[in-house]
Amino acid sequence: MDDNKYGTRTKRGDWAPNKLLEPAPIWLFPPKPLKVLKWLPAYFFPYNLLFMASALAYWYLVVPAPEVLQNLTWGWPLTMMALNVVLTFLWYQAWELPLYIRRRQETRFKYNHKFPEDQPSDVFWFQKQTLDNMLRSLLIGVPIWTALQVLMLSASANGYIPWLNFAEHPYWLALVALVVPIIHDFHFYCIHRLIHVPVLYKYVHSVHHNSVNPSPWSSLSMHPIEHFLYFGTVFWHFIIPSNPIIALYQLHFAGFGAVPGHVGFDKVETTEEGGFDTHAYMHYLHHKYFEVNYGGDGLVPFDRVFGTYHDGSKESDEQMKTRFREKKERLKAKSQ
Repeated sequence: MDDNKYGTRTKRGDWAPNKLLEPAPIWLFPPKPLKVLKWLPAYFFPYNLLFMASALAYWYLVVPAPEVLQNLTWGWPLTMMALNVVLTFLWYQAWELPLYIRRRQETRFKYNHKFPEDQPSDVFWFQKQTLDNMLRSLLIGVPIWTALQVLMLSASANGYIPWLNFAEHPYWLALVALVVPIIHDFHFYCIHRLIHVPVLYKYVHSVHHNSVNPSPWSSLSMHPIEHFLYFGTVFWHFIIPSNPIIALYQLHFAGFGAVPGHVGFDKVETTEEGGFDTHAYMHYLHHKYFEVNYGGDGLVPFDRVFGTYHDGSKESDEQMKTRFREKKERLKAKSQ
């Protein structure tokens, strides 16, 4: 594919799409029903339907019977952790292998023209970003993800949190399943703003932001505290009357769904003339500029409300620079 048809490349070689980011039309006022209807397929396909399917498959093929879940032994949690490690490796490597190891499409549609493996740095374990990111994800992130998953399943089976039946509550559970991505975006925005508080950024979130030029394995490369906060999205299903399958979907959305936002490419080519959008640009701009686009996919309009939305335009660049100058001036005035 010719990426010049879809965007522009700087003299450095970095690429950006011509099409500016747009907020989810569900928040437009006055409402625009036709625009919402046109947008709905993108809400479901491909990622949301894929993670719904993965949660269903996980429930029926992996999760043991409720009477087994009631007893916290070593067997079934360790089995789940081993499987989560394998599934995470396969999913993440399925993106990493063609784009970053084989470099099948070279730098076409790549936001940052450099590849992390070509830039060793002391901020990473063994000076290698990909290895550092992979180890942090598999050795720390997946165990914390699994621990919260085990807690949720055990609490549900023992009646400590609501376990609604689909047959008895079909409409309510359909609604909860429908808003899982919105719950994720709301939760992500809140914890993301929290860990950008200077002291938490320095000791916690900076680990993730070491990957200024993110790749798929950067998705779960975090400090353990951030892992806990991030996968803590499952705790919403301790409060909202729900079902363990939907809570699993929430975890899969967080664990597997983090990859598209960190893939570093705007499109993944599937043929010489075709490909699919990754929807990675919004979060890439956060990694590039640090203090914009705190939300994951813009499903919750907080960035627009609080003035931190960046749509990729020159106007957003100027607004961002103005905010930075005003912030520096406030800090300078306080120090005096």
